[in-house]
Amino acid sequence: MQLEAEVTGKYDHAGDASRLLYTPLETPHTCRHTRRYTVEFEGPEERVVAFLRSVLVDDVSQELHVSAQPALNGHTFILDYGFKPGALDLEKETIEAYYRGVPEPGFTLKKLKITQRLYIYAGGPAAAPERFVKDIVNPAVHSHRVLVA
Repeated sequence: MQLEAEVTGKYDHAGDASRLLYTPLETPHTCRHTRRYTVEFEGPEERVVAFLRSVLVDDVSQELHVSAQPALNGHTFILDYGFKPGALDLEKETIEAYYRGVPEPGFTLKKLKITQRLYIYAGGPAAAPERFVKDIVNPAVHSHRVLVA
């Protein structure tokens, strides 16, 4: 089975998207950053959710959204990017090592994929997603996808 979860900050707000790029945008854009986790597993889904909540979420300042749907709305487009298979991903390795150290997790972790998610909000004419891809994604180590609202 597969589960998708997204960790968002409770107190985060959209900031200037030009800070992500080498040159500023012509029109105002803002962005929010989240992390997305895709888990392939065997066993009860509630055990996977409990594991993710205990390992990934600070209950005071973060929320876990378990859904294939985006956790935030109103965006112009979303840029998801993450490490290609075989690239060094320390967060993934740490989570997998922690999982292996849990005596009885109650599920079998088959595969874990972590992506950074950028929600881009346009305050006028929208910039092309390709501009963000060019300045943020390193094609040597990252894979990416763009989801247009």
